[in-house]
Amino acid sequence: MENYEYAPPQKKVFLVENDSNVVVNFLKKFGQDIQVQVLGSPDEALELLKTSYAPDAVIISKYLGGLKFLEQIRDNAWTKTLPVIITSTDLNQGLIKEVVAKKGDDVFTSTFDKGDLLVRLDYFVRRRHYVAMQQTKSNALDVKIPWWKRTFDILSTGTAILLLSPLLILVAILIKLDSKGPIVYKSKRVGAGYKIFDLYKFRTMRTDADQLIKNMGDLNMYSKEKPSENTSDGLCEACRIKGVKCEQSMYLDGKSICEKQYLQEKNSKVAFMKFQNDPRITRLGKFLRNTSIDELPQLFNIFTGDISLVGNRPLPLYEAEKLTTDDYIYRFAGPGGLTGLWQVTKRGKGKTDMTEEERIQLDIEYAKNFSFKMDLMIILKTFPALLQSENV
Repeated sequence: MENYEYAPPQKKVFLVENDSNVVVNFLKKFGQDIQVQVLGSPDEALELLKTSYAPDAVIISKYLGGLKFLEQIRDNAWTKTLPVIITSTDLNQGLIKEVVAKKGDDVFTSTFDKGDLLVRLDYFVRRRHYVAMQQTKSNALDVKIPWWKRTFDILSTGTAILLLSPLLILVAILIKLDSKGPIVYKSKRVGAGYKIFDLYKFRTMRTDADQLIKNMGDLNMYSKEKPSENTSDGLCEACRIKGVKCEQSMYLDGKSICEKQYLQEKNSKVAFMKFQNDPRITRLGKFLRNTSIDELPQLFNIFTGDISLVGNRPLPLYEAEKLTTDDYIYRFAGPGGLTGLWQVTKRGKGKTDMTEEERIQLDIEYAKNFSFKMDLMIILKTFPALLQSENV
């Protein structure tokens, strides 16, 4: 079976330093491996933390008030867990003890000639992920599946698995004959209450599908307007019109660019991915998708309780991570499901009739209002929707 692999973004740090020699040496040593935003003062760093994405670490010189900055960071509820590294021209036990006492994360020399900064940053990222997962487990949305819903799931899917077993076997044989690769595709999904589980589908794509998706952004049916192209001077349009040097620059892949431009491009990426006439799909896969036969293995997910027959579609990790704001988090308060409200109202109508925002709002509507009557209505409407009018 295949596993979906998510490539983490490049690590980013705020370097708070006003010594140009230190900055230049830092960029030469680490500029190709991490994104670096150079800031000239602690106040500038504190202000930027309020208005931009938090970095993976803040690296600040002791001589710029690094220890006081550390205290301010730890006193703020929003930044108290942000990794902070103090730098100094020389290290001594007194400084190390003081940094530890103030809950700093590490101490390096200004030249970074001892220790491995990249290893430490990798540790910070893994630690943050672990803490986030623990908080998710303890603070997850409390999604309770009604007894009538769970009973119906077990009875209906148990019966369906028995009746459809000849079809399941036949499809498995055809997939094996049609193309190389496993019969069943397994991917990590996020369901009700942010629960992560393995979702099963008959394989309909080539085995290198996950690698091909990186180059298919322009074909995404949910694509927003393309961001402006990067320019050689690294300035955003506003800075270029004013004719001034960018006041909010950062370093990406060894080049200085405007953070406003970077954030604009990052925010332009949509949460959902769906392609029309997807070239990754196999010959048999097109038929399986158009008839929704590819989703039959999810009957086992329903039978074991990972999802319900009716509910909000569980999302891949890379989609779910984009829906964590207060406006969108409620879509995870409803049961996950094989079919749902958005499928029977919009599915197969194409890009012009299905926007990302509409899909999210339909999910939220179901999470707030689902009932036995609504589930029954969705089930009855699902059968006509199975035969889609488009290859999506």
